[in-house]
Amino acid sequence: MLSHFSPRNRESVEHVGEILVVGLGRFGSALAHTLVDMGHEVLAVDADADRVQDHADALTHVVQADATSEKTLRQLGAADMVTAIVCIGTDIEASVLAAAALVDIGVPNIWAKAITEAHGRILGRVGAHHVVFPEADMGNRVAHLVTGSMLEYIALDENFVLVEMRAPNVLVGRRLAEVGLRARYRVTVVCVKPEGEPFTYATSETALGPNDLIVVAGHRDDVDRFSSLKE
Repeated sequence: MLSHFSPRNRESVEHVGEILVVGLGRFGSALAHTLVDMGHEVLAVDADADRVQDHADALTHVVQADATSEKTLRQLGAADMVTAIVCIGTDIEASVLAAAALVDIGVPNIWAKAITEAHGRILGRVGAHHVVFPEADMGNRVAHLVTGSMLEYIALDENFVLVEMRAPNVLVGRRLAEVGLRARYRVTVVCVKPEGEPFTYATSETALGPNDLIVVAGHRDDVDRFSSLKE
């Protein structure tokens, strides 16, 4: 199974300045618009003139250019940027060449979208620091949401997940310390949302009501089994 997040390394790079987004397809355009909404300046690059025109009014800067060219990237000022995101989807060759060009000009925080495991391996080998699999991640997430009692599902890596769910009957009316979740089910309740109240930290003294929500952390199989308990 593909992981939704497959970093080349886990070194943190503090971002400053404009963010380069390469590719304005569905993923790239959504990403670019969200970054702008978050207050970041974005330079978006796409080879398609129509896409550039579509987003020209909403993004900080939008340029029609060949992002696989190291010379072009330098002319756009990409060599001075800290963070770049390669969002090219179906054209794997262009995706890999763009990532390699960004590596060659020394961008220190390169993220790249992959559509297959092989694509992701190649991106990592050419030097992308972080590789994401948005389609695989979404498919995995939706599969868990539609087949069980989970309300939200987040994979932190290939085998560790966070899940929001309604408190099963085994927890209702009992302090978490009494249940022995770690020993019995190998999961941890991280936080709880009592009915009508905001989320708060869970403690050993927390007692849950029948309509409370909980966030559970643990290995994938253990959380799957726990979420399948009858409510």
